[in-house]
Amino acid sequence: MEPDTNTTFKWRATIEGPAGTPYDGGYFHVELTIPELYPLHPPTAHFRTPLFHPNIHWKTGEVCLDILKQNWTPAWGLQSATQAVMALLSDPVEDSPLNCDAGNMLRAGDRRGFNSLARMYTIEHAMVWR
Repeated sequence: MEPDTNTTFKWRATIEGPAGTPYDGGYFHVELTIPELYPLHPPTAHFRTPLFHPNIHWKTGEVCLDILKQNWTPAWGLQSATQAVMALLSDPVEDSPLNCDAGNMLRAGDRRGFNSLARMYTIEHAMVWR
């Protein structure tokens, strides 16, 4: 994780897709924005790498995660927030989707279809070819 060169209120992190998930092998860029009242108020997280996930808005990259909203505590820091976002890739929450298509697939039990689309977008947007 590193700060933006222009401001200390924005940080950038690169998250490696968790093994055993459709995001495996992908590298996802996340931007954390720190509010002025941090650590009393949580940072916001936005993916800059497009991905198919029920808790991540497809167009804006906004992350819907309870610890970055109502369950935030000042005891957590940026590293905890980043780890929670990483965990979300392994364990999507289909009941509070920002991406309704992904959420509906999981709620309908179509894990295979969800995994196929998530993998396709990972290959297309997040794989580093050497």
